[in-house]
Amino acid sequence: MWSDRQRVYKNAVANGLYVRLTAALHNRIAGDTTWLGRANSAWNWFVASGMINSSGLVNDGLTSSCANNGGTVWSYNQGLAIGAGVEVWRAAGSGAALAEARRLADSAISSPALTSGGLLTESCDSVTATCDDNQKQFRGIFMRYLGDLNGVTGGAYSTFIATQATALWASDRDSLNRFGERWSGPDSGSYPNIRDWRTQASALEALLAGY
Repeated sequence: MWSDRQRVYKNAVANGLYVRLTAALHNRIAGDTTWLGRANSAWNWFVASGMINSSGLVNDGLTSSCANNGGTVWSYNQGLAIGAGVEVWRAAGSGAALAEARRLADSAISSPALTSGGLLTESCDSVTATCDDNQKQFRGIFMRYLGDLNGVTGGAYSTFIATQATALWASDRDSLNRFGERWSGPDSGSYPNIRDWRTQASALEALLAGY
């Protein structure tokens, strides 16, 4: 999938979503072979594309020469790739796809690019900066698909999920039960822990991931 009509950029989000969609359609259409073929083709291309770097992290996209562009590692790209792998496993029974989803999850959890102090953290998310309105929702996407992976791997990620939920409830929740951008909380000087519907939605995905 191209990410734009001009067909100048291929990136992780468009292809992660496309794989998940095509595999999910196969899983819901009796007797389907068309969508399964598309899912397998897109997944195989994605895994071999170079967007997944040597550390098992998903960079943003490809250069014009089809090489990893070294773009920022965001949790939502990682999460969508995990979700795509899980759905391909459901569609095709591919043990390799499930193993890749687990590798992507393990890489995210162990990498300082996405996890700090045991908590999922974006590069824009610190006591001296804030994320934009899109970025505020990225971790919720990751947690949604990590929860999906957790459900098909016998709870392999339950501890990590519980850590996120515990921090949210204990450190990030205000008196109105609103959750902020930084899951570790709290406000910090001129950079308050922003709370809006986006941060709330993202936190709720984390709280639901264990169920």
